[in-house]
Order: sequence, then C-alpha cells, then structure tokens
Amino acid sequence: MQDEERASKYMLPDDFATIEEFWSFWDVHSSADYEDVMEPVEVEIDLSSSKTYCPVAKDLLREVRSRARQQGVSTETLVNLWLQERLCAS
Repeated sequence: MQDEERASKYMLPDDFATIEEFWSFWDVHSSADYEDVMEPVEVEIDLSSSKTYCPVAKDLLREVRSRARQQGVSTETLVNLWLQERLCAS
C-alpha cells in the first residue's frame, strides 16, 4: 500500500492546464523527487542584459512602489514611463 501511495504522490503530470496549476504543483513538490524521470538537456544562456540597475533611496522607492500599485503597474514600468516622459519633455 505504501508503494502505491508513494507512486501517486510522486506522479509527474504530463501537462498543466494553467500556470497556477503548475505553481501549485511545484509549491509542494521537489524536482529532486523526479530525477529518475528527467532527461539531460543542453542549454545556452546569454548573460548580457539590456537593463541597467540604478540605486534608489529606500524612502523614495517606497513611494514609487505605492504609486505603481495604485496605478496597477509594476514599479519598473512606472519608473520607465516617468523617465520616458521626462526625457520627451526636455
């Protein structure tokens, strides 16, 4: 009986209907439990980025995050919009 319970607990789904279903599954499972069904893959990773990071004062960042939430956008999006507006105005 324990083997059957363990097998059903560790069954790896073939597919997920939604991203939320994917997250829910991996929130409670470890990929280490599925090493016997994993296949090696080759990947190339490009570590170059088109983004540059700038330090922002904590108190200022708190206010920007608050305004971004009010507008329903990410902090990054709001900062980029503000910078773009400012540059176009000058």
